[in-house]
Amino acid sequence: MPTRAPANPYLVLAAAIVLPGSGQVLNRQPVRGLVFVFFILLLGGYTLKTAGADVSIVGKLAGGIFVYAMAIFDAYKQARVRAEVWRHARTGGAGQ
Repeated sequence: MPTRAPANPYLVLAAAIVLPGSGQVLNRQPVRGLVFVFFILLLGGYTLKTAGADVSIVGKLAGGIFVYAMAIFDAYKQARVRAEVWRHARTGGAGQ
């Protein structure tokens, strides 16, 4: 049974929005956070270089923005799961 409480899911969500990959770090998954940051930079750079001149800056960075959004979702989802598993383990499954 885990003895240390996981980070609050809303704190993880806020951290993930402010700094990409930090939500995964708070979830004790730093390598996963680095992988997300790597792909944010990789796909953001790729779409920046391949988008046409008439495309907006959002369109030029669309690949990175997409991965950034997935990183936010992933961090929050993982935090919610970890919090529920920890709560369930602490209460012995009561409250159902």
